[in-house]
Amino acid sequence: MHRVSVVIPVYQGERTLPELVQELAVLSAPTRSAAGHEFVVVELLLVSDRGPDRSDAVIRDLAVSYDFVRPIWLSRNFGQHPATLAGMASSSGDWIVTMDEDGQHDPAFIGDFLDVALARGLQLVYANPINRSPHGKVRNGGSRLAKGLSSKLSPGGNLAIAQSYRLVLGEVGRSVAAYAGSGVYLDVALGWVTGPAAVCPVELRREGDRPSGYSLRRLVSHFWNLIISSGTRPLRLVSVLGGLFVSVGMLFTLYLIIVRFTAHSIPQGWTSVMVLVLVSTGAILFSLGIIAEYVGVAVSMAMGKPLYLIIADPNDGPLGRDVKDAP
Repeated sequence: MHRVSVVIPVYQGERTLPELVQELAVLSAPTRSAAGHEFVVVELLLVSDRGPDRSDAVIRDLAVSYDFVRPIWLSRNFGQHPATLAGMASSSGDWIVTMDEDGQHDPAFIGDFLDVALARGLQLVYANPINRSPHGKVRNGGSRLAKGLSSKLSPGGNLAIAQSYRLVLGEVGRSVAAYAGSGVYLDVALGWVTGPAAVCPVELRREGDRPSGYSLRRLVSHFWNLIISSGTRPLRLVSVLGGLFVSVGMLFTLYLIIVRFTAHSIPQGWTSVMVLVLVSTGAILFSLGIIAEYVGVAVSMAMGKPLYLIIADPNDGPLGRDVKDAP
């Protein structure tokens, strides 16, 4: 019997969580996969990431209605990946499945994930959507571009297939959640220790009727964190960029020397000089910006900035006493 822990970071799940948990409740009884592997969802960890709706109240109601539901409360909003890591750190199953709260991930595919992992002897399996994502064309295109670029920078090589619907070996997931530092991208951290990942064909469903929790600013920030946590390859690109501009400068100098001795005059061209200065200055500032981001991540880790902080249910502590005592 394979024991499975399901982790769902919750930010705006007021409308979608009840139906999703009802589907997962079916798998809380022993179930046999298509390949004949027996598994059971022993716990569902709903990680409250302090969203703007009444998700916290829904989580409390679900915990009362279902024995296998375990609420995890964060002290503030940390974001999807830290919330997912908090749930993984609190899990106890042989396997960990992570999925979104919006209902687009069908729990019926969990058995297929397990079949792929056991057939190939791998610790990590990602969903491979066989239909188009319910997001818009611009966001889907940007996501593919970001994953493609990041996969070239990350030594793990799994970012091109990374999805939030994934299955990972339990002890690996809990270890990653323990050592991951501030600003880490979950799939980068998994790639450091799991090696190659497999994919499992799944069909995505439409999201629930709720606004997306990702604004353009948050998506850009998400992508930047992905680049910074991909390793030191971007720093190597900075060195390559510097060498490229040095080479261009030397060729331009050689050109001026040849013109001086052949045409007996140096052509006047303030425009070309200014363009060269501006491009060079821009490259230097861009390089310094990348280096500064790495320094900022290192400083945050040195200062002990936590990736997440788990607390008790706010309604059970001093902050909830007035709410409970109110007539």
